[in-house]
Amino acid sequence: MRRLAQLTLALALSACAQHALPPPETTSTASSAAGPTSAAQEPHVANVLRGLRPLVEIAGRPPVRWTLEERMAHHHVPGVSIAVIEGGRIAWARGAGVKTAGSADPKDAVTPDTLFQAGSISKPVAATAMLRLVERGTLELDTDVNRYLTTWKVPDNEHTEKEKVTLRRLASHTAGLTMYGFPGYERNQPIPTLAQILNGTAPANTEPVHVDVVPGSISRYSSGGTLVMQLLMMDVTGKPFPALMQELVLGPAGMTHSTFELPLPAARAGEAASAHLGEGEMIPGGWHVYPEMAPAGLWTTPSDLARWAIAIADARAGRSKALLSQATAEQMLTKVKGEYGLGPYISGSGRSLQFGHGGSTVGFVCHVTMYPEIGAGAVVMTNNEEGGQSLLEELLLALAAEYGWPDSAPMRVTAIELSAASAAGVAGSYRLQFGPGIPSGTAEVTQEGGRLMMRAPRLPKEELIPQSETEFVMGTLGWRVTFKREAGGKATGMTVDGGGMVVEGTRKP
Repeated sequence: MRRLAQLTLALALSACAQHALPPPETTSTASSAAGPTSAAQEPHVANVLRGLRPLVEIAGRPPVRWTLEERMAHHHVPGVSIAVIEGGRIAWARGAGVKTAGSADPKDAVTPDTLFQAGSISKPVAATAMLRLVERGTLELDTDVNRYLTTWKVPDNEHTEKEKVTLRRLASHTAGLTMYGFPGYERNQPIPTLAQILNGTAPANTEPVHVDVVPGSISRYSSGGTLVMQLLMMDVTGKPFPALMQELVLGPAGMTHSTFELPLPAARAGEAASAHLGEGEMIPGGWHVYPEMAPAGLWTTPSDLARWAIAIADARAGRSKALLSQATAEQMLTKVKGEYGLGPYISGSGRSLQFGHGGSTVGFVCHVTMYPEIGAGAVVMTNNEEGGQSLLEELLLALAAEYGWPDSAPMRVTAIELSAASAAGVAGSYRLQFGPGIPSGTAEVTQEGGRLMMRAPRLPKEELIPQSETEFVMGTLGWRVTFKREAGGKATGMTVDGGGMVVEGTRKP
C-alpha cells in the first residue's frame, strides 16, 4: 500500500494546484454507471465510509479511524467519487459532496456519473489504443518513432546516435525524453498546437520536449514522451485523437461517460466537477484545458475507469479480447525498466500483482488500482488536488482493510523521545528543490503541543515522528525525513524521501 501512496503523490507533484472549500455532507448511491449496490455489499460500503485511516500507525497510540465526511471537511475536498471492484466486476460506486464548493443545489451533488479529469491516468488508457494499433500491424513497438511522425520529429542529438526513441520506450517512460508534467491552460487562453508544445514555442507554456539521456538507459517519468505518442497515433491514422480513442478504447471498453474531446463540449459541462485549490477557491473557468490529451486530457468517471481496468485484467487472463489479446496484455503488465510496463505502473507478483496509475491536473487528483489475480481494485477521483491526495490515500487504506487486499497493512512506527533542545534544532524554514520542471517551495517545521509538525507545498500538515535524532517519519504519509545537523545540533538541511521522489532542502537563514 505504501507503493500506492508514493506513485499517486509523485504524479500529483507535477501539477500546479492549491485550495478548496468544505463540502456539505451529502452522498449519492450508485446509478446506471455501475448498477445498484447489492444488499451483500452494503455492510462493506458502510465499513469503508467510516473506516478511513492514516498510512502510519504509531505504537502506543490507539488506531485512528475517520468517516469520509470528516476527512472531506478536514482536507477541504468538495467532491469525491468511488468505484470498487470485487470478484472481477464493479461491486459498488458512490458519489459524495458537490461539484462546486459551497453549492446547495441538489443538482450539484456528485454522483457516480459525475465527470472528473483523470490527469495521468490518461496515459495507460492512451497506451491501450497504441497497443491496439500494434496488434493491427499499423505500428511496431521497437521502431524509431521518427519513421512514423510526419508533422514533427524527435530532434536527433548525441543521445540518439545509437539508441532511438521507440513506442515501447515512450509507453514505459524509458525513452529519455523530458517534461515531467503539463499545467494545462485556462479556458480563455489560446491553445497551442502539439508541435508548438513539443517545440516550446508560444502560446505553449512549457519548455521544449527533447531527448537528454540515451534512450533505454534509465526509467524517468515523462509526460512529454506520452505527448509524442499522441501525435504519432494521429499522424499515422489521420484521425483526431478524441475520435481515435473513442474507436479503439472508450467504445470497446464500454466507457460510455468518457471523452477526450477538447474542450469538453458545452452540452456536457453540467456533468463535470469543478477544480478547486487547496484553501478555498474554484480555479478560474472551473478547470484547465489539456491539449496534451494522451498525457492528461481524459474526462471520465470511476466506474468507466474500473471498466478499463477489468478489461485489461480479463485480457491478461484470456477471458476477453475486447481491448487486447492475452499476449499483448501480458506485455502491457510486465515491467520494462523501473516500475512501469507499457502504460500502467506495476508492482508485486502472484496474488499481490497490482497495476494502475495515479493522476492529477490543476484541481483534481485520482487513482486507479487493480489486483488482476484476485479481481479486486478501486478507483477514487476528487476535485481538490492538494487535499484530495491525502483523502484518496485514506480511502484506499480503508478499502484495502475491508476487502483484504494483499500487502496493504499500514506502516507501524515507534516514536522516540526528543529533548526540547533537539526538537528546537530542527524547527525552521527549508527551501525545497523538487527537480526539473517542478517549482521549488518552502517547508516549515514547527513545534506544536510538544510535537514537531511540517507543512510543505501541496501537502497537508504532517506530524514528524522521531525515529532518531536525525531520522523522522511523516505521521500519515509515511515519507522519510532526514535532517543534517551541525555540531551544535542545529539542522542545516533536510531530505524528504517519498512520493517516488527524493527532495533536498536547505535551511533558510
